[in-house]
Amino acid sequence: MSDTTQNTPATGPKSGAGFKFPGLDQIAKRADLGLALCVIFIILVLIMPLPSGALDFLLALSIIFSVLILMTALFIQSPTEFSSFPAILLIATMLRLSLNLASTRLILSNGHEGPGAAGKVIEAFGNFVMQGNFVIGIIVFGILVIVNFVVITKGSGRIAEVAARFNLDAMPGKQMAIDADLSAGLIDESEAKARRRELEDESSFFGAMDGASKFVRGDAIAGLLITFINVIGGMIIGVAQMDMSAGDAARAYTLLTVGDGLVSQIPSLIVSIAAGLLVSKAGVKGAADQALIKQLSGYPKAMGLSAFVMIAMAFLPGLPFIPFMALGLGAAFIAHRSSRKQDEEVENAAAIQIAASADTGPKEEPITDALKMDELRVELGYGLVPLINGPAGQDMLSEQIKALRRQMALDLGFIMPSVRILDNIQLTGGDYVIKIREIDAGSGTLYPDHLMVMDPAGGKISLPGHHTTEPTFGIPATWVEGSLHDEAEARGLTVVDPATVLVTHLTEIIKSNIAELFSYAHVQKLVDELPSEHKKLADDIIPSQISMSGLQRVLQMLLAERISIRDLPAILEGVAEAAGSNRNPQWLSEQVRARLARQLCNVNKAPGGYLPILPMSPQWEQSFADAMIGDGEARQLAMAPSKLQEFVTTLQERFESAAKLGEVPVLLTSPGIRPHVRSIVERFRTQTVVMSQAEVHSQCKLKTVGTV
Repeated sequence: MSDTTQNTPATGPKSGAGFKFPGLDQIAKRADLGLALCVIFIILVLIMPLPSGALDFLLALSIIFSVLILMTALFIQSPTEFSSFPAILLIATMLRLSLNLASTRLILSNGHEGPGAAGKVIEAFGNFVMQGNFVIGIIVFGILVIVNFVVITKGSGRIAEVAARFNLDAMPGKQMAIDADLSAGLIDESEAKARRRELEDESSFFGAMDGASKFVRGDAIAGLLITFINVIGGMIIGVAQMDMSAGDAARAYTLLTVGDGLVSQIPSLIVSIAAGLLVSKAGVKGAADQALIKQLSGYPKAMGLSAFVMIAMAFLPGLPFIPFMALGLGAAFIAHRSSRKQDEEVENAAAIQIAASADTGPKEEPITDALKMDELRVELGYGLVPLINGPAGQDMLSEQIKALRRQMALDLGFIMPSVRILDNIQLTGGDYVIKIREIDAGSGTLYPDHLMVMDPAGGKISLPGHHTTEPTFGIPATWVEGSLHDEAEARGLTVVDPATVLVTHLTEIIKSNIAELFSYAHVQKLVDELPSEHKKLADDIIPSQISMSGLQRVLQMLLAERISIRDLPAILEGVAEAAGSNRNPQWLSEQVRARLARQLCNVNKAPGGYLPILPMSPQWEQSFADAMIGDGEARQLAMAPSKLQEFVTTLQERFESAAKLGEVPVLLTSPGIRPHVRSIVERFRTQTVVMSQAEVHSQCKLKTVGTV
């Protein structure tokens, strides 16, 4: 054993020492450890007796702690700055109750020795309030308990309950407002996160305050019961055990008990006031003194009328003249000063504005502001304002555009630019215009109080209303009254509201021009936000194998045919594999399409789980192959116009035959001619998908519905 002791290094801990109690400097550096020790000490006070000197110190600490809480509640700018108040309230309540128990132990055990049996603090409070008469002390103590329990605690508890309820009820609306601002581009993602965090903190705070108010209520009830028990128990001990007379016992123990009750009730009253200030401060910005002074002195007329009433009361018979007159004159002086101050502020503001306009003249906006363009803009006639400011503040159009942005990101991996919605008084009431980079891309007419009814088969509508053409797909439609909604659905017709009509039109315009909207900045953002495990691949191929603008062109070609680019890592892998032999964006996009074969087949599957195909015949394949001229990037199609017209006619007939069978087939070609066939087909059938044999996944089930 001695050898082990000798071999222990001098700088290490002593043998057998598993824990070294921290010093005061370590506790100061470790606030969490200090708080834990304080809570443990409070629990120990509930169990172990305290000497009167230690009790005096802790009672003084309880008073200064409650004053600190009150001052903090007065000076904070908003209630959420004091979000730790519920926890602090619990600690303060437990501290007061533990001191109550410690003082009760001293009063009952040493109360027969005299007024100083429970310490100097309790003795001083008892003598100061009671002034030798314990009946006065009991009455004063009872009034303090009534003020704390009935008035302050009950009122602040009710305010906390109502504030928590209304705050939780308002959360969905506030969340929707934040999302609407974000989708409209008024705020960025970081500000939206900050607002959501502030909203969560506020709801959590008021919810916690609703429960914390019960601490204050329970503290008041406990103080009253402890006082009653001390008086009864002290008299029993004094008369039965200490041979004191009933009067002496009542006087001695009542003095100590009331003093103890006052020492605990005053901090409790202070903390109750702080809790009331916190929960009643909702909606008031700034410290309490600034808010109260600014709001009470902000209306000099109210202060002047109050001064008039006070001066008039000074002349009433029987009322003291000096107090009322002094207060009336003081209020009149404050009203006069507030009125003059407001007039000076108005004059100074006007003078500053005049001086600024005289010195600088009309401020000219920077010429660069005129160069800024909205990527997407929707202009509405005055009759369509209800779409963005409907009844009860509903913003139907913005909500649907927000859903469209989310759906576009899920379907195509394309982050749609923010849509700016403006009213244009030059448009007729129900007209709207959709612009891409401030150039007209589509327009239409809506009837805000009507519904658009369409026949899925493309037939005419027999319901009464305004007959028109659906602006997106050009099929016959009719605007009908809202009362005909059920009848239209019963006939199997499609019924849509005006906002949906506009958003559908906007969706198709975006999809038709998606390559133009997909800018260099979008590509850079997608690459920057790649997961860390795929970021290395992007760094390896950009710009060594392909430039950022080259990658942009490849992605634009995919989006132009409505192919999702969400799987960007797979696209980058395809580019990395093919870029070694050829860096032509057209050729690279074809190689990437082959890598996305599973995705392409899955998107174009029929409800039966198979891929309906319409393959080109060998004759047409050979005709297109023979018509190809040039090499590399200069390779192009040079087919006779009559031959092209024959191909288009044949293709239309085959697709119409497939449509009669209920099929929407994919046109299947060889890889070499697919881009050129697509360039022809998209001119008269924009929705038709053209795939090559290399893009058909090996596990995909096929169904041939004809041959071109």
